[in-house]
Amino acid sequence: MKQLVIQAFGDADQLKLVEVERPVLAPSQVRLKMHYAGVNPIDAKTRAGLGWGAQAIKDKLPWSPGFEVMGTVLELGLEVNRYQLGDRLFGLVAGGGYSEELVVEAEELLLVPEGVSDEMAAGLSLAGATAWQGLTDYGTLQAGERVLISAAAGGVGHLSVQLAKDLDATVVALASPNNHDFLWGLGADEVIDYRDQAALDALAPVDLLFDLVGGTSGEALLSHVKPGGRVVTVPTITAEQVIAAAEARGLKATGMLRRIDNEQLAQLVRMIAQGRLRVTVSRIFPLVDGPAAHRQIESGHTQGKVLLKG
Repeated sequence: MKQLVIQAFGDADQLKLVEVERPVLAPSQVRLKMHYAGVNPIDAKTRAGLGWGAQAIKDKLPWSPGFEVMGTVLELGLEVNRYQLGDRLFGLVAGGGYSEELVVEAEELLLVPEGVSDEMAAGLSLAGATAWQGLTDYGTLQAGERVLISAAAGGVGHLSVQLAKDLDATVVALASPNNHDFLWGLGADEVIDYRDQAALDALAPVDLLFDLVGGTSGEALLSHVKPGGRVVTVPTITAEQVIAAAEARGLKATGMLRRIDNEQLAQLVRMIAQGRLRVTVSRIFPLVDGPAAHRQIESGHTQGKVLLKG
């Protein structure tokens, strides 16, 4: 079977499509035919040798990225009775999603409900979990509060806008002008060009900053948080920098590491089936074009999600 792997850290061209042996199926696992794998910033950062993800796999190269997958069941382990051949499944995996096939513990995957497309299910798991946990578990966002979301048109951002609105919060979304109509359509209450300093200066203070950019950009937004307000910064590489600057202003600040929680994922996919949430997929690349998909993600100008097609 074919799989995209890196044999060394580096730029997107380190991704190579190679032929590998089909993994052995354990009794508790399912063999999945990958239809789509989500492409996320963590994939590109790990490939480049940055952050906690790279530290975790530095001694395990060659390695295949891909934490967010959707596919159909090809084979069931002897102990698996919750699924049938051909079932549509999705979920978070520990890497290896950039493969024509993969084996996954059955309990780590969920059924895709009727009415939810393969593409939406494929793009939900990592981005949706990050958005939900960042806003609620870490950010404790409440109805009636104001939340400022940076990079609001991206994979995590566009889901965060919708989830915050579902919580009855007032959503202020930052994005480039070409994404403003998209964000209005998702229900954002205020949409601001992140480069428009006059509009930012006029912004009423927010209760929560959900920082999806980090670094100096994240620091620059701290002045828009109410005294005693809260900050959740997602990029782990600059989390200490943003947290220190926030705390110097008297704000409550934290980084976050997404965890796997299938009860949350089941709730999120039900919201899609109910029409309360949608995953926008802007680009789909064939598996062989993995380097191009990574370059798209690294451009910082992706609307919604990017997928690889198996």
